[in-house]
Amino acid sequence: MSGSTQSHLDELQVKQLEEMCIVIDQDDQVIGADTKRNCHLRENIDRGLLHRGFSVVLFNMKDQLLVQQRSDAKYTFPGHFTDSCSSHPTNTPEELEEKEFLGVRRAALRKLQDELGIPPEQISLQDIIFLTRIYHNSPSDDVWGDHEVGYLLLVRKDLVVNPDPREVKSYRYMTRDELADLMQRAACGQEMVTPWFCTIVQGFLFNWWEHLTNISQFVEPNTIHRP
Repeated sequence: MSGSTQSHLDELQVKQLEEMCIVIDQDDQVIGADTKRNCHLRENIDRGLLHRGFSVVLFNMKDQLLVQQRSDAKYTFPGHFTDSCSSHPTNTPEELEEKEFLGVRRAALRKLQDELGIPPEQISLQDIIFLTRIYHNSPSDDVWGDHEVGYLLLVRKDLVVNPDPREVKSYRYMTRDELADLMQRAACGQEMVTPWFCTIVQGFLFNWWEHLTNISQFVEPNTIHRP
């Protein structure tokens, strides 16, 4: 890969490109593994390479959503506003486990601690609720993109957050109206929002918001939502 395709990346982002993602078929069945770099190159996505990912929506007990702005050093969608925490389970036995979605939830727990700086004693697997899955194919630029089945996970808890500035440019908790305003500004080209977050907000979040104390009615273990 030429230096120009990753010239804006810092040491952390370059290192993460060597992590092994879980390669899946269209039905989210595991068929192999490949590096994060290969999984996010448009040339491979155009050939059908698909991987497993996740997005966490983190609410505090005032039912405000933590929205983050991605670091400018990210290889896909730098500087975009997005969900509270999104990443990928790695090709390890712990994060491949599918019973009760344990593998993906373990990956989410790892990233919530690493990326958002949540102290380990404040959050556990039991706090991370699986809701559903979405398929998305999202080009970022001519080189990079995202092509994944993303697991949508929800946390509702008051937590201390201290985001890693290498990962997160800014963050804030938003009310439903504030998020609607952000999405309106994005629709007018005044803000940049990741395409999967647009899907999550419009397709799910606004429906879930009034039911956060009884979210189990929205759990869809056998569904993959597609455009």
